[in-house]
Amino acid sequence: MDYTGQKVAVLGLGRSGAAAARLLLDGGAAVTVLDSGDPAPRQSAAAQLSSRGARVVLGDDALHCVQDFQFAVLSPGIDPMAPLARRPVEAGVPLVGEVELAFRRCRCPVVGITGTNGKTTTTGLTASLLNAAGLRAEACGNIGLPFSEVAARSASLDVAVVEISSFQLETTDTFRPRVAVWTNFSANHLDRYPDVASYRAAKLRIFDRQTADDFAVVNARSELPALRAQRVSFTAAPARDADFTLDDSATILHRGQPVLALSATRLRGPHNAENLMAALAAGMCLGLDVAAMICAACDYAPPPHRCEFVREQDGVTWINDSKSTNLDALARALEGQTGGVILIAGGKNKGFDYAPLAALVGRKARAAVLIGEMRGSIAADWSAALPCHPVDSLEAAVARARELADAGDTVLFSPGTSSFDMFRSYEERGDIFKQLTHHTKTTTPHT
Repeated sequence: MDYTGQKVAVLGLGRSGAAAARLLLDGGAAVTVLDSGDPAPRQSAAAQLSSRGARVVLGDDALHCVQDFQFAVLSPGIDPMAPLARRPVEAGVPLVGEVELAFRRCRCPVVGITGTNGKTTTTGLTASLLNAAGLRAEACGNIGLPFSEVAARSASLDVAVVEISSFQLETTDTFRPRVAVWTNFSANHLDRYPDVASYRAAKLRIFDRQTADDFAVVNARSELPALRAQRVSFTAAPARDADFTLDDSATILHRGQPVLALSATRLRGPHNAENLMAALAAGMCLGLDVAAMICAACDYAPPPHRCEFVREQDGVTWINDSKSTNLDALARALEGQTGGVILIAGGKNKGFDYAPLAALVGRKARAAVLIGEMRGSIAADWSAALPCHPVDSLEAAVARARELADAGDTVLFSPGTSSFDMFRSYEERGDIFKQLTHHTKTTTPHT
């Protein structure tokens, strides 16, 4: 799309905002970048964009810079209700999301991946499988690499595999993935959405522009409206009718025929079986042979912070699942464990009700060590099911878990909520957990 002569504002100067600004400059737009945060850490990015002809306004001045823009691009990290985003809207400037902008400039087909859990693993896995089968594919979006950055070089790609969140889908209009993947759905982000229905409606926008020529790869356990795209379903749940299923020996089947034993991969648990099914299905929708993708599936290593093995010491296995930021992720992590579990959970109060998990936690775990804003309320919900130990810090939680664990147990760090009451991100939270687990004199290497 040609933006020559158009005046466009980019809201936010993070990595996605900077990539969007470069994409617009390449398209001939007159770009103004607005960021109301602390100017100091943004000076380098501002200088780079200024050298390319963009106008950059930082700090409080950004809140008062409303001109006759044709439209404004919202970076993924900016809340649409924040003053920086509201000011242009109040002035009548249309708001476009960074994903929407990137899609308009993208020159290759798109696999779009959304859902509550499993998005990042499925996105990385799908890109790996497509590349192994001969397609030039790149993973981007909410996975870390901005879609705008990949869109700028998309003419040299066969497929862009885009992880897309509900927040990003809110500001899409023409976004139409060739393959839309719906990993699963459960309550989340209730601190942002008024109710679960609103969160679900944002997610469902991934299907809005699809036609009968496109594909929808969906979890058979999700109740979805009628879709125009060709539907391919998957599930690891027993006694379900789906295109991809999991048998009692943990082998993935496609329409009843064995495809891949989970034991041949580095992925474990029903949730990862579903991630594999979704990735394989996406490849098949693009015309790839399953056999060409199997080797890559066997070699794929899961991303950090998602049921990540950390160490084994004195017979105790330590697992980092810091990416568990909602109750469904916590439940899936627990369901994938065997043997005794000491669970470390808790964090920011996102409005979740932990009581429905009490039976599962009581069945799978011997004790729960609880942290963060939610520690007291979770203890109240779970104390009848198992011993609960609220503590004041992650350091104290690791120390208590070490005291409670016996040889053969697993210490599972799966918070079930976000990190922002104590940490800057789930990555920082997970990294600190891993550091704390190694604060002992001996280590048994994992082989």
